Amino acid sequence: MANKQEILTLKANIREADKKDKDSLSAVLYGPKTKNQHLSLDYKEFERILAKAGESSVINLEIEGQKEKHTVLVHEIQKGPLTGKAIHIDLYQPDLTKKVSASVPLVIVGIAPAVKEFGGTLIKNFSEVEVKALPMDLPHEIEVDVSILKNLHDEIKIKDIQIPEGVEIERNLEDVIALVTPPADVEAELAKPVIEEEGKEPELIREKKEEEVVEEATPKPAEK
Repeated sequence: MANKQEILTLKANIREADKKDKDSLSAVLYGPKTKNQHLSLDYKEFERILAKAGESSVINLEIEGQKEKHTVLVHEIQKGPLTGKAIHIDLYQPDLTKKVSASVPLVIVGIAPAVKEFGGTLIKNFSEVEVKALPMDLPHEIEVDVSILKNLHDEIKIKDIQIPEGVEIERNLEDVIALVTPPADVEAELAKPVIEEEGKEPELIREKKEEEVVEEATPKPAEK
């Protein structure tokens, strides 16, 4: 199931192009139907909005002194090489009548019976998918219900997840999102290349009693 949420509002102030304020976050607004504007944002407010909306949901941008509101997407976040902290934000105002592409997170929900009952290991091959939709229809996240994984070797493919009308997933519908492997097969499964997300490893998702614990997959050496 795909998850959409309310549109949040981000406030900004006009900033001179050649000036930066160390106490605020610099940003630029641009798009096919708007003139470029240099802005400053409040760090904490931006982080709060980003945590809730992500980079795949539109937000309302209110600029101090302007009556017009802008419907924007967080297009790019530049971060400092040493601190990893955001230093500049690109805010893109799309044409709301045309479809755009965005990366949407995949969120695991439910408990896999094959893990709980047969001791299998749940492996998640990738954590987001590229989708295409009208800006107002972009989902915040897409849920992957693993409760349908009842037996060892069961799989959930792209074609098995539910997405709202008007949203297209831009990758092979046969790609496997998640699967359950017997414990002995885990290392072999993790060794398979994940071409679509270069540099990222599959995730092991283990259940502990009634809970799910998600952690980055790190193959363990065999005991001697």
